[in-house]
Amino acid sequence: MLRIHFSDADLGRTRLAARPDPLWEIAASLHRLQSRKGAWAFAGWGRMARQRLREKKLDRQVREVLLRLYPRAEYFPDFLTPAGALDGFDAGVEAILATPPRRILQEVTTLDRTVGAPPWVGRLVEPSARRELVGLLRAYHEAVVVPYEEVALAKLEAERAARCRGLLDGGVDGMLSGLGPMMRWRPPVLEVSYPTQAADRDLHLQGRGLTLVPSYFNWAEPVAFADPELPPVLWYSMLHEPPAAGADDPGKPLTALLGRARAVALHAAAAGATTGEIARAAGVSASSASRHASALRDAGLVTTVRHGPAVLHTLTPVGASMLRAATARRRPGPLAPA
Repeated sequence: MLRIHFSDADLGRTRLAARPDPLWEIAASLHRLQSRKGAWAFAGWGRMARQRLREKKLDRQVREVLLRLYPRAEYFPDFLTPAGALDGFDAGVEAILATPPRRILQEVTTLDRTVGAPPWVGRLVEPSARRELVGLLRAYHEAVVVPYEEVALAKLEAERAARCRGLLDGGVDGMLSGLGPMMRWRPPVLEVSYPTQAADRDLHLQGRGLTLVPSYFNWAEPVAFADPELPPVLWYSMLHEPPAAGADDPGKPLTALLGRARAVALHAAAAGATTGEIARAAGVSASSASRHASALRDAGLVTTVRHGPAVLHTLTPVGASMLRAATARRRPGPLAPA
């Protein structure tokens, strides 16, 4: 277990990332290629990824380089997922290139001691070797992560809407209390489930606050930097619900009643969704999404409020009851393409 200790100042400096972390999504997607856990949720992505890696002739490099650097184990080097990547892919790889050689040597030594490291890993202290690595990361990212960026962003925006609702209802306490089954808020400590083989540890924020980063490719346990001196960041999974046994279409009951696009819109509104988010989730134009939302509103299933330059659609009690009835019977997973 990881115990994250907050002060009053930390609560005021805790924030939720506005976009996916591209370098963390690289790391988490590489872990998906190494594990069968949650394979059903990423089956379509996995087939696409393996095919594209073969087509781009990246499969050998991924197997011999990236999977060795990013093992699905209790440790891989922190410098490979810098906090600066929250500002975008280019900012992240610049942070990798600027990492001091001494820190790289310390972290690859820890990798070797913990799970074993390839003999060439020490070369990463050299700028030329890191530039080669960055080139490979860019090629991998464009091949297998970028095609799923819109899906990941739609899920992240829904997650942000849900956490913002917790914040409005109960302040930071309310937001932290709703983070899901892998995290438990016991003020002033956030208890985080960690891989079973990892030793319990404590992270004292000491006024730095915490950045929460929802991740599409992360599965199960949240992850933080191993080095407590680094900026406090916690990556956690946007939960993927399992499909009902024997159900070819997890959204079949609502789809049969409302049509697929409106069923998607109703499901998205459960966490609060803008018209643009509904359009991305359903794979339709913004004008079509607006018409579907209007039809649901006219039927008394959603309500719409102005939210800055956009509008936010949320469920009415009737809409929530309909969604609960469908999920209680079939336990559907997300309706958006995955």
